[in-house]
Amino acid sequence: MIQRLVDNFLAVTKESVKTITYESLNIVLRLINGSSALLLAVLPYKTNMLEGIQGWELRPSFRGPRFPRWMENVSSFNQFVHELAMDSDSASSVDYSSGEEVDHDGNDDDDDTSPSSPTSQGSQFSRASSYNKHEKNQTQWIFSIFLWLLLPARLTLGMPFYLYSIFLGRALKGTANTHGRFRTSHVHAVRKSLDHVVERATDRRRGVIEDIHFGMEIFIESIFEGIHKIASCFLSPVDSFRVLTRWSFVADDSTAYVTTATLAEHTPTPIERKIRLNSSLNTDARTCQDVITELGYPYEAINVVTADGYVIILERIPRRDARKTVYLQHGVFDSSMGWVSNGFVGSPAFAAFDQGYDVFLGNFRGLVSREHVNKNISSREYWRYSINEHGIEDIPAMIEKIHQVKTSELKSLSEPDTEEANAEQPYKLCAICHSLGGAAILMYIITRRVEQKPHRLSRLILLSPAGFHHDSSIGFKVLECLFLWLAPVVQPLVPAFYIPTRFFRMLVNKLARDFHNYPAVGGVVQTLIGYLLGGDSSNWIGVMGLPHYNMNDMPGVSYGIALHLAQMKHAQKFRMFDYGSPAANMRVYGLPEPLDLGEYYGFIDIPVDLVAGKKDKVVRPSMVRKHYGLMREAGVDASYDEFEYAHLDFVFSLHREELMGYLMSRLLLEEERWRSDW
Repeated sequence: MIQRLVDNFLAVTKESVKTITYESLNIVLRLINGSSALLLAVLPYKTNMLEGIQGWELRPSFRGPRFPRWMENVSSFNQFVHELAMDSDSASSVDYSSGEEVDHDGNDDDDDTSPSSPTSQGSQFSRASSYNKHEKNQTQWIFSIFLWLLLPARLTLGMPFYLYSIFLGRALKGTANTHGRFRTSHVHAVRKSLDHVVERATDRRRGVIEDIHFGMEIFIESIFEGIHKIASCFLSPVDSFRVLTRWSFVADDSTAYVTTATLAEHTPTPIERKIRLNSSLNTDARTCQDVITELGYPYEAINVVTADGYVIILERIPRRDARKTVYLQHGVFDSSMGWVSNGFVGSPAFAAFDQGYDVFLGNFRGLVSREHVNKNISSREYWRYSINEHGIEDIPAMIEKIHQVKTSELKSLSEPDTEEANAEQPYKLCAICHSLGGAAILMYIITRRVEQKPHRLSRLILLSPAGFHHDSSIGFKVLECLFLWLAPVVQPLVPAFYIPTRFFRMLVNKLARDFHNYPAVGGVVQTLIGYLLGGDSSNWIGVMGLPHYNMNDMPGVSYGIALHLAQMKHAQKFRMFDYGSPAANMRVYGLPEPLDLGEYYGFIDIPVDLVAGKKDKVVRPSMVRKHYGLMREAGVDASYDEFEYAHLDFVFSLHREELMGYLMSRLLLEEERWRSDW
């Protein structure tokens, strides 16, 4: 009777404490989110972020996109996935941290749609499974924490039994073995409990706020469970003494076993396997390969070694028999993930593949993991490069690898007796480049033409290309002065810019999740980042949550690249890196001044399509028109167009049909020219 009263009292008190604590934190969060919403309402031109407000919280809505016109020939599998996404629209609107329902009523305007992407779909299913696992394992870690709470009593009562087991070890050996596969020491039990608590409380698919909610629940549960066990010891001393006696006889074993059943070739039989509960903390570390294969596309990774020893990954969505090939190159602080991050409907890589192209995704050097043939290379040595190395080392190595692979594959697929019309290059290669990738590809073509080497490209599509930057905001002017003035002192100390530790990379990824769950707070952070970057309205918060920014690795930017961009802005020219003195430049270029690439645009012998963003404040339309004007003066077959985009919208846009249509139309123009040549 007394035991039941104590149990009921502890249960009611525990739930009351959990409710008060949870609601107190929730009120604080709602207050912060509401204050952020008021701040956005006051700031000029930011009231559009408040669309869809519900009470104290802003709720994003997820809807399936309309099927674009340019995807008339996509596979039936992709059509099925698209229709499934639209049918399960309500299922995709998962509530992350609270139990409130999401209102789906509203207009279906295309500009407000935010369909689920590869970076969000897998997270929703895994979150559901993670909570199921928590329910199954909750008893185990509570029991382990209770072991730790009773450690002094166990040591005191267990010492006589330990001495007794020394003298009568043989007699006790059989008894100890009867405890079977769940035997373990109290030290290992405590370690397992702590590892499990940390693993559950910092799950990779939750934000920091959700971690706090879950950690608080774990802490309260453990405290009250310990109190309940202690009360049971005093109310039932005989049973407690029997349990302590049994624990004292258990032999120490640092390995925990579980019995699992797996299907063998002939008979499904239970087998024993070891499990590790102290797995490393992790964010969503899916790679470009994971995103591509999850959507049912083929994938291939090719390791490329540059002439100066850097190991970079050339990723591929292969069509081995295709004679039309496209090469996509990312910009600063980005990777090949940017070309597939919008799913199969809104990603240029998937769009090109569905139109029959063999797709290659380039990656520049510059990872935190420092991939190099010299495994002992220092951080200072690894990050000692500028845009020059992107244009004259990275891109040549990748394009030559593409040439080697395609030539070999097409020759092996062709009939032995047939003679190729162009045996030297039996394929056509277009390049789509964004931001820094655009500047590097222009540098590549010009330097290859100066060296009288083939560049193997047939068309360039440059999305907001870097190179000219003198028309920019005051913030970029301040950065220019800082990089130029402080380079001799700062560059040896800070060779590159990236999130330095695994913990902070995990924290940034989780905060991006929180900014998504609390859109008003995310809107304020988005506004601050936009102001720091000249007022650019790109989805900076969404990019922070991409899985290529994970605990183990991320793309970084060397100080040399930042200094090179500052030199271009200061000189108001698109030129190669200035090594600081006429003598140093003479050793590299044979000239006292670095090569002015804008003066050599006449060497470009292929069509170039330039695209600018009207809302782009990082590379303004006037700077893209500067490229266009110089190309037209040099006689280059160049075109120019503008879209209502900010800087990152070209690769991280929310399924904007107009950009995909433009890219496919440019590729189609080149395809028609190829057919006439073949």
